[in-house]
Amino acid sequence: MILVDSALKAREAEGRPIRVGMVGAGFMGQGLTNQIVHSVPGMRMAAVSNRRLKRAFDVYTYAGLKEIVEATTQGHLDEAIRAGKPVVTEDAFLLAQSEEIDIVIDVTGSVEFGAHIVLEAFKHGKDVVLMNAEIDATIGPILQVYAEKYGVIMSACDGDEPGLQMNLYRWVKGLGLIPRVVGNIKGLQDPYRNPTTQKGFAERWGQNPAMVTSFADGTKISCEQTIVANATGFVVRSRGMSRGIEYKDDVLKIGQRYDIDELRRLGGIIDYVVGTPLTKAFVLAEHPDPKQQHYLNLYKMGEGPLYSFFVPYHLVHFEAPNAIARVALFRDSLAKPLGGPVVEVCTVAKRDLRAGEILDDYGMYMTYGEAVNTDEMSRGRYLPEGLVEGCLLNKDIKKDEVITYDDVKLPSGRLADKLRAEQYKYFRGETWLEEHIASPEMVGQMACQSISQIKTSSHSYS
Repeated sequence: MILVDSALKAREAEGRPIRVGMVGAGFMGQGLTNQIVHSVPGMRMAAVSNRRLKRAFDVYTYAGLKEIVEATTQGHLDEAIRAGKPVVTEDAFLLAQSEEIDIVIDVTGSVEFGAHIVLEAFKHGKDVVLMNAEIDATIGPILQVYAEKYGVIMSACDGDEPGLQMNLYRWVKGLGLIPRVVGNIKGLQDPYRNPTTQKGFAERWGQNPAMVTSFADGTKISCEQTIVANATGFVVRSRGMSRGIEYKDDVLKIGQRYDIDELRRLGGIIDYVVGTPLTKAFVLAEHPDPKQQHYLNLYKMGEGPLYSFFVPYHLVHFEAPNAIARVALFRDSLAKPLGGPVVEVCTVAKRDLRAGEILDDYGMYMTYGEAVNTDEMSRGRYLPEGLVEGCLLNKDIKKDEVITYDDVKLPSGRLADKLRAEQYKYFRGETWLEEHIASPEMVGQMACQSISQIKTSSHSYS
């Protein structure tokens, strides 16, 4: 941030703001637009796309902007951006293809639709910031391969938990310590929550009940920790991590919950706990130098061997512009996958399910997601939670049972399925996923589909 704020002020003084194109106009998109308009010099929310156009208008009017232009063609969109007018469109591909957009931010929460937009942005030389943990956790590693192929940057988001944790992880490593646990904090964990139980909370804060449900049932935190795992090489000790274990003691003593020898043997883990007050993310690390251990004790960090570093808040859309600036100005990616997936998010039945049922999306009534090591994910042929929507069950599944590819028939023609199959083949040399994909078109060859032809999820792409 110390570098970013000065660099942004310089861009403002030069009259060359970073031109942002946002796909998705939900709750977070609304806050992000307001933040950029009023608090971020050197950056401009140039255009917003949403399938329900009124929501795109709403995020601009929420920020107090007027004279909003609706664009239906590339020329119309580009002309309005050049004129300095806020632009809205139903067609997200116009943002991905525009020469007047510097960077695209995906705030959709959709894996399938997001895959189309991200690859189209790459194809047109656009960097992408993801405020979409679901796509990153499901096919992030192979999308990173495509980003490098096109010479662009794909990044997670400052303020959101993966970016928050990776900033802390990088800072701790910079102090000379060895991180062993990267952890997240939840206020609530109940895998059986659904949009009906979360309706009141969602309405109170103006949020989407399905997205709020994904927070409560553990799916979202599983996606977030998966992103961190794939960026650090850390694993989970067991499927589901700590599964909602409560911890309400001093965060400086949280290291006492872990066995240092086990952490060393595993090479580091990702985890979460429920209930620690005034803390949002933590890194537990050891220092190999006894001399520095003495200093850490002096500085009230305790005697070790695990020292606790933490951040007491995450401010999502307030900090998201930092990620945009880091990518655009410094070519710095938050939470870049080291290679292939290390951890993924599997699908678990939220209730007893019957053969013939069609599964709804994450954050709904039928399933929840749990973080699991990729070796187990592959061995068990587990279905990823990010690809659950529209799958047809071919057998009964009991509550809390993991759903596998063998238990379902996938919807045909989905790009995200093809990308995940390519991800396994590229990084693991495994081809078994290909047999489950109904249509055999080559991965990466996207049809030029309009927004209305691509099915979108029930989440923040409103």
